[in-house]
Amino acid sequence: MSHPPLPTARPLLDPAPEYAKWLQEPISRVTVWGENSPWLVTRHEDARAVLADPRFSADTTREGFPGLSPFVPPRGPGQFFVMDPPDHTRLRRTVIPDFTFRRIERLRPAIAGICADLLDAMTADGATEADLVAAYALPQPTRVICALLGVPYDDHDFFHQQVRALTDFASGRPERMMAARQALHGYLGDLLAARTREPADDLISRLATERVATGEISPEEAVGVAALLLVAGHETTANMFPLAVVTLLRHPEQLAALRADADLWPAAVEELLRYLTVVHQGMRRIATEDVELGGVRIRAGDGVVVALQAANRDPSVYADPDVFDIGRDSGGHLAFGHGLHQCVGQSLARAELQIGLPVLFDRLPGLRLAAPAEGLPPARSVIHGLGALPVAW
Repeated sequence: MSHPPLPTARPLLDPAPEYAKWLQEPISRVTVWGENSPWLVTRHEDARAVLADPRFSADTTREGFPGLSPFVPPRGPGQFFVMDPPDHTRLRRTVIPDFTFRRIERLRPAIAGICADLLDAMTADGATEADLVAAYALPQPTRVICALLGVPYDDHDFFHQQVRALTDFASGRPERMMAARQALHGYLGDLLAARTREPADDLISRLATERVATGEISPEEAVGVAALLLVAGHETTANMFPLAVVTLLRHPEQLAALRADADLWPAAVEELLRYLTVVHQGMRRIATEDVELGGVRIRAGDGVVVALQAANRDPSVYADPDVFDIGRDSGGHLAFGHGLHQCVGQSLARAELQIGLPVLFDRLPGLRLAAPAEGLPPARSVIHGLGALPVAW
C-alpha cells in the first residue's frame, strides 16, 4: 500500500498545506523515502506524548529509523541528540552548565554588543541596503556560539562551508557529507588539543580539562559534542531571523505595538517560534515496543515523525492557529521539541532573538523588504529559512 509523501518544501511562513488535512487524521502513515513509511503524528497532545515517552527511541542506528534521507552518514561520537540514555544523559550533562538560563542571562550584554557591531557595519558610510542574512542573521548567532565555544570567528567561512555540506541531505551525496564532517571534526580536534595545552574561559576548554581529562568522555566524543553545538548553535537562529523580520513587516500594527512597548518582545518571540517552526522536517523516532497512541497501535520497529509545525498549529491548543498574534499565550509550543531531547540551547536562542530583533528595528526604523520574499532562494539547510533577504531602510 502506498502512502502520501512527507513534504520537504513549504510556503514561506506556513506549514506545508498537507498538514491541515493531517491534523484531521492526527496519526497516519506517510512515506519519507523509498519504502520507509513511518507514522506521522500531528496533534499537539500526541506529539508531546511521543517526545516524552522513552519507548520511542532517538537512536538513528536502529534498523528502520526514519531518517531525513537514506544517505545520512553513520552516527559519529558525541552526537547525543540522536542517542538514548545512558549515553545521551552522560554527554548532554557535560554542556548543560554552559546553557543554563542564568549563564545565558550573563551573556546578554555581549550579545547586544555583537548586534550593535553588525548594525554599525551594515550602516557604515551611509549604506541604505543590505542582505540581512549575510550581514546580520547569520553572523549574529555564529559570533555568539563561537564566543561561547571558544572557536575563532575568523574561521567562519570554513565551518559555514562544512555545515552547508553536512546538512544538505537533499543532494544525495553521502561522500560529500562525510568529507565535511571529517574536515569539521579535524578542525575542532586541533582546537581541543590546543585548549588542553592552554585552557581558556570557554566551553571547549572546559570539555578538555573537566570532562576529557577526568575520563568522563573521550576526546572524540568531546569533538562530536562541540561540532553538534557549533552547527545547531547558529543554524536555527540564523534561519529564524529573516522569517521573523518578514512576519513582523507583514503585521505592521503588531510591529508598532512592539516598538511602543519593549516589554512585549519576549511574548512576541514565543509567538514567532510557534508560528514559524523552522525545524519543519519533524522529530524522528522509532518505537522499541508496541505503544497505543491516539487510538492507533504503533508496533515495535515502526518509525514515527512528530510534525512540530502541525502541532504548533493545532486548533485544539491555539485558537485561530494560522493567525500571527503576539497577544496570544504561545506557551507550550514545541519549536524546541519536548522531553528528554528538548533543545539544550533554547535559552540562548531566545536571548539572541529577544535582543537581536528589537535592536534591528530600533536602529533601522524604516526597514523594508527590497525584493518579494516569496521569490527568494531558500536556505540550503534542513532548517526552514531563506538563503538571502535583501532589505533597505
